[in-house]
Amino acid sequence: MTTGVAALWSARNSLRILVRRDLAVKYQQSVLGYFWSLIEPLGMGLIYWFVFGVLYSGATRGHLGDAAGSYPLFLVTGIFAWMWASSALTEATNALTGQARLITTMNVPRQVFPIGRVTGRFAEYAAGLPILAGIAAVYAAHGKIHVGWTLLALPLAVSVQFVLLVGIALLLSAFNVLMRDIERFMRLIIRVLFYATPIIYPLGLVRDSGMPAWVKLAYELNPLVGIFQLHHSIWYPDEFPDARLLTITVLGSVLVLAAGWWSFRRLEPAVLKEL
Repeated sequence: MTTGVAALWSARNSLRILVRRDLAVKYQQSVLGYFWSLIEPLGMGLIYWFVFGVLYSGATRGHLGDAAGSYPLFLVTGIFAWMWASSALTEATNALTGQARLITTMNVPRQVFPIGRVTGRFAEYAAGLPILAGIAAVYAAHGKIHVGWTLLALPLAVSVQFVLLVGIALLLSAFNVLMRDIERFMRLIIRVLFYATPIIYPLGLVRDSGMPAWVKLAYELNPLVGIFQLHHSIWYPDEFPDARLLTITVLGSVLVLAAGWWSFRRLEPAVLKEL
């Protein structure tokens, strides 16, 4: 893996070119261009705010704590990070099948292609950070949130999420070449993960529920749970994951990356033959 990382680092210019090409192709025939990466999560945030912040406010307000007065910020923070995750996983699934000609002609590590999809979607997430900061500034000006040291949770959340997404992207891209059902299967998984992760609701709602203890433990074994807690804790210190959850999140993400890298290398000959 060390050798592979060194080879990937030497091909960083190719990775940058692929990411720029990917973004250019994605938005070349769009009038609004990159603004779509902002409009979609903001639109989703508005919808979920209406449902859970207006229609069912009583069911969620009691578990939001400090976030109750700034629920739209809570929503948008989670949805921006989720759009990066869901788009990266969706596009990484066909990262190899959709670029077969480039893969068989370019002399670069093949990991560049799924990693490029994750990096490209991160660029869209980064483009939305000023919008997120602007919304937070409005709530901070009204005293509904207090910005402080928890801003340091942002680089930690981004780093752990990037590690996890790269690991999953490597797994999905390789397996999808050999089993094309993976792409269809992931559409269902991504929908399930959205509601099985504390994105639009607080983790306390799950912990205080009447579900069996083993279900709650299985729920928190999902590394995305801790990652989204880190994202929310940027503005809400009480949401920062405890030591157990943080350990599960970081170790789980690293293990997924190691498994994805190992599987990709093992499957690479078969993948190239199939392509």
